[in-house]
Amino acid sequence: MPKRSSTATFGVALTVAGMGALCAGFKKSALTLFGSGVRLLEKDWRARHPEFTGNAAERWQRSLSFYRDTHQNGTNRTLHLVGIPLIVGGAVGLFASKPFSPVTGVLWAGSLGAFAAGWALNILGHAAYEKRAPAFSDDGLSFIAGPVWDLQELLKSRQAG
Repeated sequence: MPKRSSTATFGVALTVAGMGALCAGFKKSALTLFGSGVRLLEKDWRARHPEFTGNAAERWQRSLSFYRDTHQNGTNRTLHLVGIPLIVGGAVGLFASKPFSPVTGVLWAGSLGAFAAGWALNILGHAAYEKRAPAFSDDGLSFIAGPVWDLQELLKSRQAG
């Protein structure tokens, strides 16, 4: 597989900038930056996978498979099962509130804390246990595939138990 391009590096930078903008309360800028970053990551993915000619459903399955394959360490998976809901819930709260507002400031602060804690758990899982970069750095769809895959795993474990 070809090495990641400067397009992907810029895509990662834009997605991270989008998350930073969200944390600072700049919601429209956050969506624009994040969306632009994911678009660049997908462009890079397609350039590195010229053999792929499938439809959207097949692309989605490739992304889910990639996510599963890049999350094999049990401790990392557990950290993600805690961290991803914190990220998603924190992001929802950041979109729903205004920073430093007397009315929603507490929600914003709690959401910011949850968002940051979730990312800290995921980064810890990759750095200390999985020993590889987060999946989104190679496949932008992992931003969506990750929470979906984790939810599927959680539902499977509840059905088994």
